[in-house]
Amino acid sequence: MKALLSRSPGGPETLVLDEIPAPRAGANQLVIDVRAIGVNFPDVLMIQDQYQLKPPRPFAPGGEVAGVVREVGSGVKAFKPGDRVVGLPGWGGMVEALAVDAGKCAPIPPSMPFDEAAAFAFTYGTSYHALKQRAALKAGETLLVLGAAGGVGIAAVELGKCMGARVVAAASSQEKVAFAQACGADEGVVYPRGSLDRNAQVALAEALKRACGGGADVVYDAVGGDYAEPALRTLNWNGRHLVVGFPAGIPRIPLNLPLLKGCQIVGVFWGAFVAREPAAHLENMRELSQWYAAGKVKPRISARYPLERGGEAIRELAERRAMGKVVVTVGAA
Repeated sequence: MKALLSRSPGGPETLVLDEIPAPRAGANQLVIDVRAIGVNFPDVLMIQDQYQLKPPRPFAPGGEVAGVVREVGSGVKAFKPGDRVVGLPGWGGMVEALAVDAGKCAPIPPSMPFDEAAAFAFTYGTSYHALKQRAALKAGETLLVLGAAGGVGIAAVELGKCMGARVVAAASSQEKVAFAQACGADEGVVYPRGSLDRNAQVALAEALKRACGGGADVVYDAVGGDYAEPALRTLNWNGRHLVVGFPAGIPRIPLNLPLLKGCQIVGVFWGAFVAREPAAHLENMRELSQWYAAGKVKPRISARYPLERGGEAIRELAERRAMGKVVVTVGAA
């Protein structure tokens, strides 16, 4: 079967389409015939050996897949061949078929197509965990989302509105801000690209405060870098700054700011949450599925690539060109 493999560290151009043996289901595993793979920022980092998890090579990127169960291993009770499922293997997904632990799989709602299923769990799961468990976002609060047009960012915009917040979307172009506002954001701010000097950081903090009506209660920071401190400066007393990702680099935050504002800097590690608190994760996914069925949330897929062009899909994310989610498809997804 075909697989898109990372054989040596490097960018998307180092990925190679190759033939590997078809998988068999081990104990408590499913073999999934893959129909779609969600592309996420960990894929960008993992193939460069810059992620906290480093799979042994060769490996296929792709931590989020949707498809049809081909085979079930011993001990599997909840699934049978022919079931439509989403799997969260962590990596290995850019293949035609994949063995996944049954505990990392869930049924796909009947109304959800494979491409949307592959674009759902990681982004909406991350953002809902961030807003619900980590920030305890309340109706009537103001939520500022950095990187608002990306996969997790646009999910945070939609979910913030579902939870009754006033949402301010910040992104690197007017096109991206307009996209976030079309998805429900109440206000938008365009921030400059690249490194920000001190004056640019001060100006950005002032622009964010104005858009937030004086301050934010929660910052959803999926960008990091020079943007984190200006965003943190917008927080109200008892505000929460959610640390979600660092495509702009790991920020350096003056720790006098949390002291002066009485605010919290809160880490968001969805993968660890899923492993450590599976019951809470399953409840989150039930609630998200209900919102999807009610039409309140919907994965926004900006581009689809076939398996042999999966490297281009990862590059689109690495270069921050995506609005919403990028998906790799296998066969007739």
